[in-house]
Amino acid sequence: MDFEYKNIVVAVDGSEASEKAFKKSLDIAKRNDARLILAHVVDSRTFATAEAYDRTLADRAEEYARELLDSYVENAKTAGLTNLVRCVEYGSPKVKIAKDIAVSFNADLIICGATGMSAVERFLIGSVSESITRYANCDVLVIR
Repeated sequence: MDFEYKNIVVAVDGSEASEKAFKKSLDIAKRNDARLILAHVVDSRTFATAEAYDRTLADRAEEYARELLDSYVENAKTAGLTNLVRCVEYGSPKVKIAKDIAVSFNADLIICGATGMSAVERFLIGSVSESITRYANCDVLVIR
């Protein structure tokens, strides 16, 4: 029985771990002739309070997300992929990736790095990758 992944979500945040996840996702997407959904979640909780004093934080976070995904899209196109989707969401990456993004794109695989950018959050309340594996309704590949 052959199983192919058709809708692959790769969670990217600019970290070294997400870069490794992205590279692995290219191979898997090519091998399966799948649609690759490049997902970035702007963790709005991190700047919600500070934004009362500096209104440009949200704008800068959005610009960073756009530039980040643009660079990943260009790299994916260079690697030969054409079926690409950009997805930027706001909220908690722990919730958004597994419960919202994967569901809305009918993902059958989520690929993420083992560690992301927030070491403090990981220490206090657990990692994003742990949360994704716990709550996803599809396969999850965590890249070390």
